[in-house]
Amino acid sequence: MTSVAPPTTPAVTGASLDVPQGAALTIGAVLGTGVISLPALAVQEAGPASLLAWAGLLLLSIPLATTFAALGARHPDGGGVSTYARRAFGPRTATVIGWCFFFAVLVGAPTAAGFAGAYVADAAGGGRRTMLLATAGIIALVAVMNWFGLKVSGRVQLGIAGVLGVLLAGATVVSLPHAQLGHLTPFAPHGWLAVGSAAALLVWAFAGWEAVTSLSGEYRDPARDITRATGIAIVVIAVLYLGIAFATVVVLGDEPGRAPLSDLLVLGLGEWARPVVTVVAVLLSVGAMNAYFSGGARLGAALARDGSFPVWLARGSSAGEVPRRSLAFLSLGALTSLGVIAIGDLSINAPLMMTTGTFTLVYAVGTAAALKLLPRGTWVRRGAGVAFVATLALLAMTGAHLLGPALIGVGALLWTVLRPGPRPVAPAPA
Repeated sequence: MTSVAPPTTPAVTGASLDVPQGAALTIGAVLGTGVISLPALAVQEAGPASLLAWAGLLLLSIPLATTFAALGARHPDGGGVSTYARRAFGPRTATVIGWCFFFAVLVGAPTAAGFAGAYVADAAGGGRRTMLLATAGIIALVAVMNWFGLKVSGRVQLGIAGVLGVLLAGATVVSLPHAQLGHLTPFAPHGWLAVGSAAALLVWAFAGWEAVTSLSGEYRDPARDITRATGIAIVVIAVLYLGIAFATVVVLGDEPGRAPLSDLLVLGLGEWARPVVTVVAVLLSVGAMNAYFSGGARLGAALARDGSFPVWLARGSSAGEVPRRSLAFLSLGALTSLGVIAIGDLSINAPLMMTTGTFTLVYAVGTAAALKLLPRGTWVRRGAGVAFVATLALLAMTGAHLLGPALIGVGALLWTVLRPGPRPVAPAPA
């Protein structure tokens, strides 16, 4: 198999991200809070055959992950997918896709933090007010972590990933003595087509590979380290997801509760373990948001450097620097989005589908760029082709929820018309 990047790629001056921290950030971006409830929903949809949906999506995520790893290794830059789009399709496409990613993080942050906020409210009481305060606290915490750079946020992320790995793997191990193989039959009680319905439910549990592309310029040796970090992340995510999914089926049967992770821990350790799920929810939210804020802040600075954002946001766009202006704009925007939700008495999940639709568009453009930028005849380019077809299918399923990214795209195109001028070229490929 052809390597995803030339072995002679030089180390990036000033970069601070090593393989364990990069793997932890990737795991945090992909391993979302859905792991707490999605296994039960999948079982209700397809029975034990839902395990095929988990396995199938894991297999499909491999070409997607390796595609973005290959692009990051060859073109290490804070612009991430925007940089790949710029090289493949020009500055206007780069501006549109960069705006889509940045504003999706900004608008979607309250939803990502709100899931954990709801668990905190359930544990501590206080209802919606507690939930909103906890959500704001998580956003502020992630902003502070990133204010001090990757040396701090990367180490914190490594600790979060370690604790999550232990807790999720532990839930599987301690519950397996209660397994009943009889729960595997009938294997497909709702028919084989239900596996596809279960996969549609689970697809968002595998989003996040694009989030860390903007961190590619922060790796000490992108060609070597990005490939290794991605490989580690794929293995860890596969083990944790399949472990929880399998335990949900064989331990809890065809009628699991709404929070199967909590039920698995209680079966294995006793009722005292139920509050642990609140800790897991908070760590999952902080881990995912940390990865998206780290990448999003660097994307904002890179967009400003390339003329796609106001130039005053460009400070901190070089490897090893902290893009504090972009981070502040992103954080204040996220808190403003939360304020709109609070004042308007909206559901914390209101931005969910618009955000996921936007990220699907980012996937589609990123994989299309890979088909132009990666060497022909290599396995990684063939994988990019598989990933591109898969994301087109997801894009078709998004439907009306593409209205949000369409409006963002119009704003980006207006920017290119109203603020024309020379745009610096992103760094040459490694």
